[in-house]
Amino acid sequence: MTATSMRTHQCGDLRAADAGQTVTLCGWVATRREHGEHLAFVDVRDHTGVTQCVVDNRVDVRPEYVIRVTGVVTPRPVENVNAKIPTGAIELQQCTVEILNAAEPPPFPINERADQVAETTRLQYRYLDIRRERMQRNLRVRAACNAAIRQAMQDQGFVEVETPMLVPSTPEGAREFIVPSRQQQGSFYALPQSPQLFKQLLMVAGIDRYYQMARCLRDEDLRADRQYEFIQLDAEMSFATQADVHQAIGAAVMAAARAAGHEPSEIVTITWQEAMNRFGVDKPDLRFGMELVDLTDAFAATEFKAFAGAPAIKGIRVPGRAEEFGRNKLDGLTDKAKSMGAKGLVWLKATVDGFDSPVAKFLSAAEQDAVRQRLEVQPGDLVLIVADQWARTCEVLGTLRNDLGRPPVHEGPWRYLWVVDFPLFVGVDEASGRPKPGHHPFTQPHPDDVNLLETDPLAVRSQAYDLVLNGWELGSGSIRIHQPELQARIFNLLGISDEEANRKFGFFLNPFRYGAPPHGGFAFGVDRLVAILAGEENIREVIAFPKTQSGSDPMTNAPTPVAAKQLDELGIRTLPAKA
Repeated sequence: MTATSMRTHQCGDLRAADAGQTVTLCGWVATRREHGEHLAFVDVRDHTGVTQCVVDNRVDVRPEYVIRVTGVVTPRPVENVNAKIPTGAIELQQCTVEILNAAEPPPFPINERADQVAETTRLQYRYLDIRRERMQRNLRVRAACNAAIRQAMQDQGFVEVETPMLVPSTPEGAREFIVPSRQQQGSFYALPQSPQLFKQLLMVAGIDRYYQMARCLRDEDLRADRQYEFIQLDAEMSFATQADVHQAIGAAVMAAARAAGHEPSEIVTITWQEAMNRFGVDKPDLRFGMELVDLTDAFAATEFKAFAGAPAIKGIRVPGRAEEFGRNKLDGLTDKAKSMGAKGLVWLKATVDGFDSPVAKFLSAAEQDAVRQRLEVQPGDLVLIVADQWARTCEVLGTLRNDLGRPPVHEGPWRYLWVVDFPLFVGVDEASGRPKPGHHPFTQPHPDDVNLLETDPLAVRSQAYDLVLNGWELGSGSIRIHQPELQARIFNLLGISDEEANRKFGFFLNPFRYGAPPHGGFAFGVDRLVAILAGEENIREVIAFPKTQSGSDPMTNAPTPVAAKQLDELGIRTLPAKA
């Protein structure tokens, strides 16, 4: 109960045990229903629920009026009990009503029917949308998760430190939001993509264990799991190994899950290589099967030209769905595979007598048996096979696996996993011939692979790791390079000279000359975690005032032009609008 000087109870508090009490409620009119000639039923709503009040029919209150009601808690007749709501066994009678504020009719119903309203309209009137039970629940789940995360980090000895919002522009990562300086015209701040550099400097500063519920900003295309502005749990630890980081972050994630009403499962660990081989993606969803199966050696001597000499041949089995896929759907799958760079896609429909497919006649009996046994094929199954370079084979089948088998992200069970041992470098830059970093250039190589840096850099594993839940990447982190000599070797491989490194990262690297401890950290997206735990497919549903997919805010009309005077003060000229 949250009493104030204006109310004794909230609208969802009252039960049969309160019968006989005179109480005062404040809230919004949810509904008004006529009850005979002299009385009306008025349901009063706040974020805790609704209470039915019996009022004089002459009281003119309408939906979304803000009212104060005083009445006597009275048990409802047995036949009128509403078992669907917690307050359904009582009502208020002998009511007096004070209208605190009248309201215009809202542009959409303040209930679950608003789920069918266009999102742009809901966001234009977000202050009304948030009144609804769904949004109230989501934002309160988020608050509970935030509190649990903070408590878990504090219990483990982490210190909350706030880092700047106006920072220098750095070359790595996504596109930045730039802020012009009025006092130093021609120079700009960037809004932080993450507190990465500052949190590592806090380790040099001896903070030992840092965390922050950090607001981060990235100017990138928006989608269901991405916003310009987002909140992440950002953390860093000194004198810690990868396992230490995993334990600390895992405790925070499990605390958030429990705060949202879930009993979390353990967090399993697999390597990046295993994730790609089995699932075709580096953020695998473990809730369903359809794993990739290697068939390369089974076709080593094949006469089927599409498979002959292919570096990697893999297949997936779609259980029991062969009849669902007619020729048009199968051609669509083939087109999808080709759009991702594959030369083609082989499909086989399993029958009692064998395989139904245009290519079945080109496969020997031994090859067909190998496919049947390794994929554990049953009649009615659909088999999809790709033959190509290893990476492309994995990527194409991994995408098809998700397209055909993945349930909505918020459906249980909750399957958490750490993906570890990512490649330190991902391919070679065509222009420079230099390896491209897979994470950021301050990521510690795997100790067993340091000797390969100059001779075989693409074989070097990193001490980088991702946390994945139901196929969504929650966040990533790594053990950092704290040794100047090793950092210089990495920069040299990337073609970054000492002069360039000092110009771009000097403020960050110079403090490392004064004794940097071994350290590592992690950051995960709170919005993404809460969305899954709240049962939502889109993080906009757990953010109070989000942007649309086009990056606009229908409520405030942002972004908007600014006055010429403001631009003059900043020394900025804008280009004419594109035709």
